[in-house]
Amino acid sequence: MAKKRTEVARITERGYWSEEDARVVVDAWQESGETMALFSRRHGVQAKRLARWVRRLQESEKRAPSSFLPVRVVRQADSDSRRVSGIELVRRGWRVRVAPGFVAEDLERVLEVLELGAR
Repeated sequence: MAKKRTEVARITERGYWSEEDARVVVDAWQESGETMALFSRRHGVQAKRLARWVRRLQESEKRAPSSFLPVRVVRQADSDSRRVSGIELVRRGWRVRVAPGFVAEDLERVLEVLELGAR
């Protein structure tokens, strides 16, 4: 955590932030559990700047193409080998198990909530 604080301090002292820099600062704010105003004051950053980067990063994630995630196929000990047991997604510490017959739009909403909550 001290390493992250040092990195945030280094970034916030500069006038220009790259997207990668902003992601480090936004992640640090979200992990801190502090309000945006308190975090901004503590790190000498304008809250408006932090809020603008939060919006920008969220928008870029919505536009970003989907990436492939590792998948592991597990054979279920069942007499009917054609039966599908669902899927399991693991990302950023979240584990989402999806039963057979899920509705794709419902899964998208669940993943959006998890992504926003993880920030």
